[in-house]
Amino acid sequence: MAEIDHIVLGARTLAEGAAFVEQHLGAKPRPGGTHAGFGTHNMLLGLGRGAYLEIIAPDPDQPEPPHGRLFDLDDPAVKVMLEAEPRLIAWVARTPVLDAMIARLGPRGGEIKPMSRGELRWRMAFPPQRQDMDNLIPALIEWPGESASTRIPDSHVRLLQLEAEHPEADAVRAALAERGLEEALRVRRSPHARLIARLRRADGQEVTLSSG
Repeated sequence: MAEIDHIVLGARTLAEGAAFVEQHLGAKPRPGGTHAGFGTHNMLLGLGRGAYLEIIAPDPDQPEPPHGRLFDLDDPAVKVMLEAEPRLIAWVARTPVLDAMIARLGPRGGEIKPMSRGELRWRMAFPPQRQDMDNLIPALIEWPGESASTRIPDSHVRLLQLEAEHPEADAVRAALAERGLEEALRVRRSPHARLIARLRRADGQEVTLSSG
């Protein structure tokens, strides 16, 4: 029904995000583009097997958007966190049946928004704020045609495991299960919410990125 599409690294600027990725993952991300009207732009790193890492940051060449930037980049707590260094902030799951899934989820699934970047077209639905379990419940994406991952060179970095920690672990598991994602994210109970990605670099070294 759904599977991991990409993981999202937030940064104060794309330059800071790219330097962080190159330092920690030993690979250079490629330019992505702008999200017109959303106030953000990105860079991308191919992780093979249809997955990728997205670096996202506020786009200084766009006006302030009429709504908050994607992935809570305008949230004061997130901005303070990214002042220290880029961080893993979210993940996105893809589905070929977005309309049916959102119809079944109702308001919990969020509103479907068409988006584009250059020749790429896609549709996304973000869970309503305070219903995303601290960004552990992913936005859903549908690629009607070619996906971004098909255009990104393989960095030979691999996503080994995506994990989550949350004080309401059972609620996170239930929300994932109704999206068909119970196998995508390993969830455990913890006093603090945290998203964790375990990756293997091209040189075999394992690296952990997290939201906290």
